[in-house]
Amino acid sequence: MSEKSDPDPADVPLSRNLPPSKAALTRSAILDAGRQFLETRPFRDLTVGNLMAGTEYSRPTFYLYFNDLHGLMETLLEEVKGGIIEGARAWLLDEADAVSGLQDSLRALVDVGYEHGAILNAVADAAPSDARLEHVWETFLASFDEVVSARIAQDQIKGITPEFDPLPVARALNRMDAGVLIHAFGGRQKANKEDVLSGIMRVWISTLYPFDATAAIARGQNDQAKRD
Repeated sequence: MSEKSDPDPADVPLSRNLPPSKAALTRSAILDAGRQFLETRPFRDLTVGNLMAGTEYSRPTFYLYFNDLHGLMETLLEEVKGGIIEGARAWLLDEADAVSGLQDSLRALVDVGYEHGAILNAVADAAPSDARLEHVWETFLASFDEVVSARIAQDQIKGITPEFDPLPVARALNRMDAGVLIHAFGGRQKANKEDVLSGIMRVWISTLYPFDATAAIARGQNDQAKRD
C-alpha cells in the first residue's frame, strides 16, 4: 500500500457537526499543495521538499500520511475518480432516463475534468517513463470500462442502443474522454467547458443512442440555454 491506512470507520464513534481533526486538516493541506504544484509543473519536478514548502508543515510530516510521492498521486487520482463516479451514478445504475442521465453524467465529467485536469495531465504525462504511475493510470482508466460496458449492455437489451460488443466501445469512449479532458484542461489555459461538453456529448449520444441522437442533442442544447 502506498498511503497510510486510515482508521476503520466502524471503530470511530459517530458524531455530528464535529470540525475536521488536525490530522485531516494536515492531510488536506498536503493534497492541496500537490494540486497547486501540478497546476504549473510536471510530476518529475515534484519532491517532498518542494511539496511541503507549499505548506506550513515540515518535510517529515509528509511521511505520516503518505509513504511516497506516488502514494500522493494515487490519492489525488482516486479523488478524481470518485467525483466522476458520483456524477455518473444515476446513469450507471440506470436510475435516470438513458439520454438525459448520460447528459448529466457527461456534464459532471467535464466539471471534474475542468477542476482536476492538471492531475490527469500529470499522471498521463509521467506514465510512459514511470512503471508505477503507468499501472496507476491504466487501472484508473480500466475502472470505468466494466461499469460503462454494463450500462451499454442494459440499453442494448432494451433496444435503445445498437448491437455491438460493448466493452471495446466503452474503452474507446472512456479513453477519448481522458484525452479530450487532458488536452482541454491539463494546461494553464483551459478550454471553454461548454465547447468540450458539446463535442464529447455528440460522440457518446451518437454512438449509444443514435435512434434519437439529433433530438437528444437538441434537447441538451435547449436545457443548457435555459440554465444560462
